[in-house]
Amino acid sequence: MTDDPSLDRLFAEIAAREGDLIQLTQDLVRIPTLNPPGLHYHDICDFLGDRLRRKGFHVDMIRAHGAPADSEKYQRWNMVARHQGAGGTGECVHFNSHHDVVEVGHGWTTDPFGGELKDGRIYGRGTCDMKGGLAASVIAAEAFIAAFPDYSGAIEISATADEESGGYGGVAYLAEHGWFSPEKVQHVIIPEPLNKDRICLGHRGVWWAEIETKGRIAHGSMPFLGDSAIRHMGAVLEEMERTLYPLLAGKRTEMPVVPEGAKQSTLNVNSIHGGEPEQDADYTGLPAPCVADRCRIVIDRRFLIEEDLTEVKAEVSRMLEGIKASRPNFEYDIRDLFEVIPSMTDEDAPVVKTVQAAIEKVLHKQAEFVVSPGTYDQKHIDRIGKLKNCIAYGPGILDLAHQPDEWVGVQDMMDSAKVMALTLRELLT
Repeated sequence: MTDDPSLDRLFAEIAAREGDLIQLTQDLVRIPTLNPPGLHYHDICDFLGDRLRRKGFHVDMIRAHGAPADSEKYQRWNMVARHQGAGGTGECVHFNSHHDVVEVGHGWTTDPFGGELKDGRIYGRGTCDMKGGLAASVIAAEAFIAAFPDYSGAIEISATADEESGGYGGVAYLAEHGWFSPEKVQHVIIPEPLNKDRICLGHRGVWWAEIETKGRIAHGSMPFLGDSAIRHMGAVLEEMERTLYPLLAGKRTEMPVVPEGAKQSTLNVNSIHGGEPEQDADYTGLPAPCVADRCRIVIDRRFLIEEDLTEVKAEVSRMLEGIKASRPNFEYDIRDLFEVIPSMTDEDAPVVKTVQAAIEKVLHKQAEFVVSPGTYDQKHIDRIGKLKNCIAYGPGILDLAHQPDEWVGVQDMMDSAKVMALTLRELLT
């Protein structure tokens, strides 16, 4: 008990819903919304929409027609539910969660879509990232409405598509169509798994590109008559090790990025493909003896708020041009695939200060400000929606995301639900 009767009432409403929180999380995990290719998106939106309609929310089901990956077979569905307070006009607080999950991978000891409850943890793909956070936001909103039916303003809850593949069929599409305009929504909380005592203010930037080296095909017994694109790519990788990686290691940020290694600029080679295409798994013959005339790599460059994207790209171009100047017959192409500018909400923003106070009230410890090493849907709310008052806050341990035997703790979800509900009280009453 506290010395605040309204707070006691609110927390009692949440405590009474613990079993519902567990069941809701399990139900969400048991809908295998795998991305790619985009399975069961309509099913999970329909499931949540039915629940929230029964709780008095107005529900919109929105397909992202024409978005990347949207097709008749794999439709990109989103759900936005809105509850209007009986107290009249006021601000809107929006909880945005993505409903898609990544591939299962190997190494599981539990059913990835079983939602098993064991020792206070719920296991399954997407429990941590981020169906546990989605469930916590639903419970927080429902408990708050029960405790304060006469609140002013509105609460929105969304379940959106494709965050794991860029969010273009989800939050980006919604932002382009006005769902996150500052006139409609004033505060956004994204319940990503960044630990329940942390507030995530934003993320680093990203640039993906494909580099292709070119050669000439010839018989493998006479490689001197051809020109190996794979050897040319080897020169690219060697130069990356010699000059580019040391350059990036010297770049540091004042952003509170976690973990520590992400405080510097980073570069990852996502994939490499060269020479003959791989045959089907049931092919039992040998490959043909050919010199590779093409080789491609995809690079994933994560950059800091202190860096300029033009210079980020120029560093790679200068490296390639340097190789060309010194290596005979070196020809290459580089193609942009994806880019995101870093985003960081001000520590004094209203949603930041309110959630910070709520964390300290619920957990009796100081909230930590962090920045994510990778991007998430805040980029679209910021850049397309022009809504700056946005953070990520939710249950779950970041290191468990995309891992085998992924789990979310029940107590972490309960605590985060209290923080979210207390945030609603402070902003809407």
